[in-house]
Amino acid sequence: MTPSDVAAVNTTSADFAGFVFAPGRHQISAAIAQDLRQQLNPEIQTVGVFVHESVDEILATYHTGAIQIAQLHGGVYNEKVQTLQAAGMQVIQVFVQQAIAADSPADYVMVDSGQGSDQTLDWSTLPTVHQPTILAGGLTPANVATAIQITRPAVVDVSSGVETDHHKDIQKIQAFVTNAKGAV
Repeated sequence: MTPSDVAAVNTTSADFAGFVFAPGRHQISAAIAQDLRQQLNPEIQTVGVFVHESVDEILATYHTGAIQIAQLHGGVYNEKVQTLQAAGMQVIQVFVQQAIAADSPADYVMVDSGQGSDQTLDWSTLPTVHQPTILAGGLTPANVATAIQITRPAVVDVSSGVETDHHKDIQKIQAFVTNAKGAV
């Protein structure tokens, strides 16, 4: 959300950084995302988080260069995923709890406990799918290694789990990335 958040992420070996375009306390504009992208380590891929936005809105943000990947929440249809992919984007399709659609054409599927709920999933019951899986929901520096050891996801996702008083915490970000990479 801020230049200090980007500076914190730049101190890690994170693979992805997310910009939230959906309404909520983490929401930023495409213009801010463009500016933050310029400050971010170019080796870190950027993900735009969208909830119910149209294909046109997502593509407009993509064409600014701020994001490379779309993370789609809420009412995602295969046609929407395929349209974004045809434009050159990778797509993460988010499923709440374990209800993953077997026919999803997305590049990644994310299993989440519920948008920002801070609730942890039952890691022992996650389904197996053909795409790389992203685990989200209730992850923190303290539990990410255990979650990875149990579920073996391709990627883990965190937001509020690395915050203190609703702001990104550089020590928590660094600990999360270190613990996640150490668990692989």
